[in-house]
Amino acid sequence: MFRGPQAKFHVLLITAESADSRHVRHRRLIRFPQLTMPLLAAYTPPTWRVSHVDEIVQTVDFDLNVDLVGITANTPAAPHAYYLASEFKKRGIAVVIGGPHATLMPDEAEQHADAIVVGEGELVWAKLLQDFEDRDLQKRYSNAELPDLKSMPPPRWDLIKGRAYGKGVTIATRGCPYACSYCTIPQMYQRQMRYRPIGEVVDEIRQMPGRALILWDDNIGVNRQYAKELFQAIAPLHRWWTSQATVDVAFDEEFLTLAHVSGCKALFLGLETISQASLHSSNKKHNQVSQYREAIARFHQHKIAVQAGTVFGFDHDDKSIFRTSVDFYREAGLDSATISVLVPFPNTPIFKELDRQGRILTYDWSKYNGKKDVVFQPALMSPNELLMGTEWAARQFYAIPAIAERMWRSKTGLWWNLVRNLGYHFSLRNFGSIGFNPEVGCG
Repeated sequence: MFRGPQAKFHVLLITAESADSRHVRHRRLIRFPQLTMPLLAAYTPPTWRVSHVDEIVQTVDFDLNVDLVGITANTPAAPHAYYLASEFKKRGIAVVIGGPHATLMPDEAEQHADAIVVGEGELVWAKLLQDFEDRDLQKRYSNAELPDLKSMPPPRWDLIKGRAYGKGVTIATRGCPYACSYCTIPQMYQRQMRYRPIGEVVDEIRQMPGRALILWDDNIGVNRQYAKELFQAIAPLHRWWTSQATVDVAFDEEFLTLAHVSGCKALFLGLETISQASLHSSNKKHNQVSQYREAIARFHQHKIAVQAGTVFGFDHDDKSIFRTSVDFYREAGLDSATISVLVPFPNTPIFKELDRQGRILTYDWSKYNGKKDVVFQPALMSPNELLMGTEWAARQFYAIPAIAERMWRSKTGLWWNLVRNLGYHFSLRNFGSIGFNPEVGCG
C-alpha cells in the first residue's frame, strides 16, 4: 500500500519467525499480532511505499520488487532472519536487521546485514531511510536517547493480515522497572518507564478496527495512578482489552474495579514458578507464591481471566516441580498458561552466569525457543528430563478434565476462555512428544 502519490521507494518489513514458532503459533485459534513493524511503518515518510509480511500467517516473496528490506527478529528467529537477509542480498537488495536479538547481539547481527538497528527504532528510522536515499547507509543505528512516546502515530493496522482476532494493537506505556535475571526487557529498554499522554491513547483507540484491544505494554500496572486514569478514560469506548501486569495489582481493589469496568477481559502475569527460592534467585522477589491463589481469586471476582507465564528449569527445580505446578494451578483455577522451558537469552544475567559455569550447551540460537529444546544443563535433572517434564506438564494442564476443572473454578469469560484452552489442547496434540513425569521415569 502506498502512503501517498509521492512514494518513490518501496520497503518490505518482515516480522521473522523461526520454523518452530511458525509451527506452534500457526495452529493456535487466537494469535495476537506483533506491534513492531506496523508501528515502524507509521514512522515511514510518505516517499516510501510499505509492505509487511508476518511470517506466522504469510510467506516471504523473495522476488518482490523492493528497494530495501527491514527484518525484526527475536533470538530463536535470528538464524532464519539471517537466511532471509542472505536471500535478499543475493538479489542485490539492501537489508536492515533490528529487534531483540540485534539489540542483544549487535556485533553478530552486523555480519548479516547492510545495517542494523540497536534498541528502539522510532527515532532513527527516518534518518536510516534518508541515508539509504542518499546512498550513505550507515552500518549501525542506535538511539542517543529513548523515545518519550509523545505524539506517537497510530500503528499501520492495515498492514496486519490474516488475523481473525485482534488487529487493534498499540501501547500506552513502555518498559519495566524490574531486572529479572532471565528477561530481555531491561536490555531493550534500560529499565526506564515511559508513558503516552492518556488523551492521545484514547484518540488512537477510537480509530482502531474491531472491538478487541491488545495493549502490548510490558507492565501496564507499574504506575497505578496512570493506569487508573487510563482505565477511566477508555471505559466509555466499550472495548474488550488485554495486557500484561505483575501479580501485585491483584491487591489494589480500585485498580481491579476500574480495569473491569473499562473492559479488561484478561491479563498476562509472569508468575513463572511456584518455587519461591527460584523467584528469589532470578531477582523476582516481588512475586510471592503464598499470594498466588488469592491473587487469581481476586482477578476472577472482577471477571478478569489470568494467563500465566510458567517456566521450568530454574536451579531450585527438582523432578517434582512439574506435578506440583500442575496440581497447584488446577486447584487455583488458573485460566491459561504459556508453559515453557527456561531460556537464558544471550547477554542476560542468567546467560552470563550459566556461561561462566560452563553450563550453556549450545549457541545455536534457533534452539532458544523454550518449547522443543533445552540449551543449558539444569541443576537437578537432565536436559531431557526438563524437556519431557515440560511437555508432560503442558499436556496435563491442557487435558480435557483439567480444562473443565479450571473453567469450573474460574467461571470467567467461559465463551472465549474455553475456546482458548481448547486451542492449546488441540495444538499440543498435533506435534511433538507427549513427554513424561520425571518423578516416575519415562513411562
